[in-house]
Parts: sequence; C-alpha cells; structure tokens
Amino acid sequence: MLNEQTECRVQCPYCGESIDVLIDCSVVEQNYIEDCQVCCRPINFDVTVGQEGEPAIRVSNEDE
Repeated sequence: MLNEQTECRVQCPYCGESIDVLIDCSVVEQNYIEDCQVCCRPINFDVTVGQEGEPAIRVSNEDE
C-alpha cells in the first residue's frame, strides 16, 4: 500500500522561505489555501498526483 501522505518542501511566494507541507496523495487533484509557517500569509496550492503517487505542486500568492 502506498503512503497516502507525503512531506514536500515548497517555497513561499511571499517571503521566499522554504517550508515543509504534508500532501494527501490519495486525492488526485487538489486546490486549497494554507498559511505560510514563516510569514503567515495565505498560499494557494494546486496539487496533482501522478500515477506513480508523486505530487506535482504549484504554489502562488492570492494575486496570481
């Protein structure tokens, strides 16, 4: 059985800091907002999980 949650590192589009996020790979396509752990600003996440179970993550600020 594949691990349904994967820890990934992304870069905050506001402050530029690298943060670790937990991605639920049991959902193939996801769009959600999560606050940056450093600057607390809202980051838009667009996640697509491939057939191999690896997530592709696109982050953006709320103006994009």
